[in-house]
Amino acid sequence: MTVRSWLFVPGDNERKLAKADGSGADAVVLDLEDSVAEPNRPEARRKVRAFLDARPVGARRYQLWVRVNSLDDGALLDLAAVVGGAPDGIMLPKISGTADILRVSHALDALEVRDGVAAGYVKMTAVATETPAAVLKLFEFAGQVPPRLIGLNWGAEDLSAAVGASTNVDDSGRWTLTYRWARSAVMLAAKAAGVQAIDTVYVDYRDLAGLRASCRESAREGFNGRVAIHPDQVAVINEAFAPSAEDVAHAERVVAAFDRVGGVGTVGIDGKMFDIPHLKRARKVLDLHRLYSRKT
Repeated sequence: MTVRSWLFVPGDNERKLAKADGSGADAVVLDLEDSVAEPNRPEARRKVRAFLDARPVGARRYQLWVRVNSLDDGALLDLAAVVGGAPDGIMLPKISGTADILRVSHALDALEVRDGVAAGYVKMTAVATETPAAVLKLFEFAGQVPPRLIGLNWGAEDLSAAVGASTNVDDSGRWTLTYRWARSAVMLAAKAAGVQAIDTVYVDYRDLAGLRASCRESAREGFNGRVAIHPDQVAVINEAFAPSAEDVAHAERVVAAFDRVGGVGTVGIDGKMFDIPHLKRARKVLDLHRLYSRKT
């Protein structure tokens, strides 16, 4: 279920919804939160449910997710409206810790029964850095992993507003210390929980070269995918988070070298020593290559 690109689409915008099928995104996130004005939420819920109903499970070429509002701002109303359409997952914003994920998971248990959706079908991701409390509680994910959770993502805008910061970037355009720390903590929390680490949006959607460089850096650090806010960003994200031809060729050499020696814990390739962690990494690269090759 690894996802490289998460394309956000406003749930009340019919023009943008109509473009979702051709976006090429691994997952389209139908947004009921920040991109929808509060008076438009009831209509957005109806449109999102209709979009889901028109693309039933088994006939989807990509995953369909819904970002609901926070628990104190209408999440349960959002869930009640959309679960019957069997979204592949729910993205929960502005959590304060794992307890919020558990609360939504319990609500999904009941709504799946009510709406005839297979038990446990609807998965979850959570935006885990939008409040100071959430950042300080990221250690919780190294303990008990909430049911349904398959990923953690992060965002800087709500956090900077919450702490009263005038900016979240330095003069060079890079994240300042607080946000670099939060970003790294989310990635580590996701890995500790055994779920996907999802990087935040690259806001200048016209700067595809900058996006490509940023995504490659993100992938090297261990992130599995990234949020997109414009369809033009999707192809760049998909490419950057899939193994390159050079990565695949190197992984094949590592696996072949270990296969030749059979049962030995280290091998030499071009004068460099490789051990079991390198073999595990190589096998993961090849698994991802096979997965993403089937999507093209």
